[in-house]
Amino acid sequence: MFSNKLKAGAEFPSLVVPCRRRGEADISKPEEPATWRMIVVYRGRHCPLCTRYLNELEGYVDRLNAIDVDLAVVSGDSEAQLREHMSRLDVTFPIYHGLSIQQMESLGLYISHPRSEQETDHPFPEPGLFVINEKGTLQVVDISNNPFVRPNLESLVSGLEWIRKNDYPIRGTYPD
Repeated sequence: MFSNKLKAGAEFPSLVVPCRRRGEADISKPEEPATWRMIVVYRGRHCPLCTRYLNELEGYVDRLNAIDVDLAVVSGDSEAQLREHMSRLDVTFPIYHGLSIQQMESLGLYISHPRSEQETDHPFPEPGLFVINEKGTLQVVDISNNPFVRPNLESLVSGLEWIRKNDYPIRGTYPD
């Protein structure tokens, strides 16, 4: 299997997905006044670890906003699946749905088949996290092939605070 992983320092692609309130939205762009965007890709409503992670992420929104990083969260779920999932989420950040398999592949995400119809009815992305800087380039990337490995949110946000305060360069760009 060939995988096309996004490179640190590369331009982040446009990522247009369905939006419950606006029809469609390009979630690769930060909402003003933020200058950076963090995109969290989660597996879907069927994943209790995702639900817990997203609820925990809510506690970091103010710290992210303080360093001009806004947040967008997306899965491959349908709008109906997202609506059902919202009943178990206590979050203020925008959650999008309808990430296509082609988009998952373009982001270099791992994709899984459901284990049963009770889990979900479509292939879904494994977790991914992308931080896009003010130039539209990929500052931080984390891609996992299972729900058990995700960035620790305290470490991640503390690290982003340090990066922003110290103008820390993009890492992992060798040989460029």
